[in-house]
Amino acid sequence: MRIKLVGLFCTLWFCFAPTVNASEGLIPLDAVGLDSIIKEQNNIVLINFWATWCRPCLEEIPILMKLERELKESGFKLVPISLDEPESADILVNPFIQKWFPDFSSYLSVERDMDRMVSVVDTAWNEILPTSYLLNKNGTVVHRIQGSYSLEEFSTMILPLIE
Repeated sequence: MRIKLVGLFCTLWFCFAPTVNASEGLIPLDAVGLDSIIKEQNNIVLINFWATWCRPCLEEIPILMKLERELKESGFKLVPISLDEPESADILVNPFIQKWFPDFSSYLSVERDMDRMVSVVDTAWNEILPTSYLLNKNGTVVHRIQGSYSLEEFSTMILPLIE
């Protein structure tokens, strides 16, 4: 009975949740969807959790965008996920991305609890943003990266996995 109610709740949530316009840079994502993304990858993946209210996150976005451009052909994939409130997509997150990072696309967590989304990757997450997880081609986390890092620091962790 409880499973049926949870399923009904999830169905209703997605029917009445605020819509997120993917053409404006945001794609809605739940914990199950993140788990699927991880399982379907055969790339080196950097999952980056960020938010518009996190200044170090915003300083890091151009670095992540550059990494993705430079390493994409080598089998590297960036999976950025905004942990902003889903209701703020149209009034805050989309306009923010369009103004500051117009070439950046990101997922937007539709989970009500940040921990639910991040726990797909790390059950011991301590709610520090930015937090990134570097996964090898098997989907195993090889680095937890908390705080803001430079291009060189990210490259030092990513390049050995590509080679």
